Amino acid sequence: MSNPAALKALEELMDVVARLRDPDDGCPWDLQQTHQSLVPYVLEEAHEVADALRRGDEGDMADELGDLLLQVVLHAQLAAERESFDLAQIARGISSKLVRRHPHVFGGEPRSWEQIKSEERAERGESDASLSARLQRKVRGLGAMEGAMTISRKAAAAGFEWKTIDGVWEKVHEELDELKEAVASGDRAHAESELGDLLFTLVNVARWCELSPEEGLAGTNGRFLQRFSKVEAALGGDLEGRSIEELEALWQQAKAQLRAEADGAN
Repeated sequence: MSNPAALKALEELMDVVARLRDPDDGCPWDLQQTHQSLVPYVLEEAHEVADALRRGDEGDMADELGDLLLQVVLHAQLAAERESFDLAQIARGISSKLVRRHPHVFGGEPRSWEQIKSEERAERGESDASLSARLQRKVRGLGAMEGAMTISRKAAAAGFEWKTIDGVWEKVHEELDELKEAVASGDRAHAESELGDLLFTLVNVARWCELSPEEGLAGTNGRFLQRFSKVEAALGGDLEGRSIEELEALWQQAKAQLRAEADGAN
């Protein structure tokens, strides 16, 4: 089943990107870009897509997904100029992967997930290395929080796991005490290491409770900014010199106001 309109639009986008990369009269900025220089833009666009999805804003979704699609097409163009790979290879590759990973849908011999992954690693010329080696490769491109969750899940699946969540909570308290001691010692590197240990353990709490630490923190960021905006508005944008008691009172007022607004919307 094909979609002629989508194929035509994608071809137009490819033509626009190729024109921007024209060595004779293309865009100077686009001509300067490399795979490496574009990494921040890929991450930025991916985060903006995630934000639009969380907010459920379909207009922004379409716009931000377009920006992310541009990054895919631009990287394909850069590679095609070096005769390395192109957009067709990218599309064929992901199509083949989806078919291979869903034998129950597309037919074929039933295989376990690990068998499928093992075959894919063999195709890439990778050996069936240890779990730790595979995880090192897997988390290279992930954010720290997502990487921690991936490591935690895979290690637990391999049997490296607490018997009950009580053991996880005990570990949280242990790591918190160690962080306090490290901070008190004045050793910044040690304190940062202990902070990482505490955060990793909290990710394990999230895994046990089937919660998303990424979504949880993103929600907290959004709520903080909403409340902070109301505090700023109440003070006319001038927080300097205000007592902590005044700021706390306004903060609680902002929380109550936002809660009432949310209840009213429901």
